[in-house]
Amino acid sequence: MQLTETVTASLPPQAIQYISKLENEIEILKEQLNLLLQQRFGKSSERYNNNQQALFAPEEIPADTNDAEIETTEVKSHTRKKAGRKAIDPNIERREKIIDISEEEKQCACGHKLDRIGEETSEKLEIIPQSVYVTKTIRPKYACRHCEGTADEDKPAVRIAPVPPCIIPRSIASASLLSYIMIQKYQDHLPFHRQETQFQRIGVEISRQDMSNWQQHIYFFLTPLFTKLREVIKTGSVMQMDETTSQVMGEKDREDTQNSYIWLSRGGPPDKTVVIYDYRETRAGYNAIELLKGFCGYLQTDGYEGYDVAVRELPGIIHVGCLAHSRRRFFEAAKAAKKPQSAEEGLKFIRKLYEIEKTLRDKKLEDNEFVIKRKELANPVLSDFHKWLNKRANEVLPSCLLGKAVAYTLKQWDKLIRYLESPYLTPDNNASERSIRPYVVGRKNHLFNKSPDGARSSCGMYTLIETAKQNGVEPSKYLLELFERAPFAVSTEDWEKLLPWNISKS
Repeated sequence: MQLTETVTASLPPQAIQYISKLENEIEILKEQLNLLLQQRFGKSSERYNNNQQALFAPEEIPADTNDAEIETTEVKSHTRKKAGRKAIDPNIERREKIIDISEEEKQCACGHKLDRIGEETSEKLEIIPQSVYVTKTIRPKYACRHCEGTADEDKPAVRIAPVPPCIIPRSIASASLLSYIMIQKYQDHLPFHRQETQFQRIGVEISRQDMSNWQQHIYFFLTPLFTKLREVIKTGSVMQMDETTSQVMGEKDREDTQNSYIWLSRGGPPDKTVVIYDYRETRAGYNAIELLKGFCGYLQTDGYEGYDVAVRELPGIIHVGCLAHSRRRFFEAAKAAKKPQSAEEGLKFIRKLYEIEKTLRDKKLEDNEFVIKRKELANPVLSDFHKWLNKRANEVLPSCLLGKAVAYTLKQWDKLIRYLESPYLTPDNNASERSIRPYVVGRKNHLFNKSPDGARSSCGMYTLIETAKQNGVEPSKYLLELFERAPFAVSTEDWEKLLPWNISKS
């Protein structure tokens, strides 16, 4: 409640300042409550509809609305989706089932036989649970009964075909079984203990410990492939990074309840995108230094200061910010504030920048033309946005949500505008956030890793699956072919042929 002038005049200055401070704190607490309610019960989407806000709060529309410049947008025509059930994929095998009338019914009362004039068809999708069979390998033995091998001492007396190489020797695990288990856990997020139960239902005994041991063996066997992926990711001009928490048990000198971190790197040439997951005990900046050694180019991240440490330590890296993180802060301020118009104004600037980006991307321009045109269209918007930010920084409380959004954007400004320099950069770091989401979803199911080695091998499986997806290769098919061919790889060239963008062509 604001103090009236009569009451204010009767109070000492110290009391007025104290009450004003309390009023500001109350407003901040109200914002925080509104934001928590929005996060708990509201939609998580950051789409914002100004018209809907005005519908419920007409008294909050500024008085000079009629004098404001009215923006007009062209509404494009649209096509309506056809109603009804979607047809079953024609590539799926069809097995016909004919339901015919009896021969007696095919006879007309006039004495003639009925002619077939057409048919009616309907389709139902059938599914058979996964079938399990054992491949029994038989290797005949040969020996000479006459000389017992003495006549040909250069060769063994008993001859037998060599054992075909496999990814896990002396094991019941085939390439198809290993591929199935890893896809179940790291793409479909089904932990080993649930898979163990599934196998039991179809009469197969495979313990969760066996599956865990197989995963470790695969990870170490494919070390040359992971080394190659780390080389490729640093050959591109842009790398994006993000990190998320993970609970790992058995860490040295650390409690099992302490948070560890999974660091994600996304980069490589435009046509060879690599996504690498790395386990680290902490979020300290030296981890970013280790992961970025050997890379030169643009590094796009959120505002975490650990990346600033790496950029200062490593030459040749240009730090780029994420406009989506700035937008999120303005969105939260608009949702929580009593009068959201100011935060909405900040969102309008950001929305214009994204509209420019989408329009130019849709035109499929050449790289140089795209960069020139983007700067030409975006720079005026950025200039107006920066002026608005500086003006609002002197008008709003630094501790309120809008104040924090303005402060964050101004602090990150030089990094936020660097996306204009390269055609391979976008305004935000959303691509890496989308790549880290599968781990976050899986974390809700498997909860924790039982050891640091388990965390590292889990990162390896995520790396294989997500890199395959980024290059348009079906992960299950990729893992199957990788596990079948990897035992035959002996040279660097052999391992290079097993990278996702090469294995699909060979």
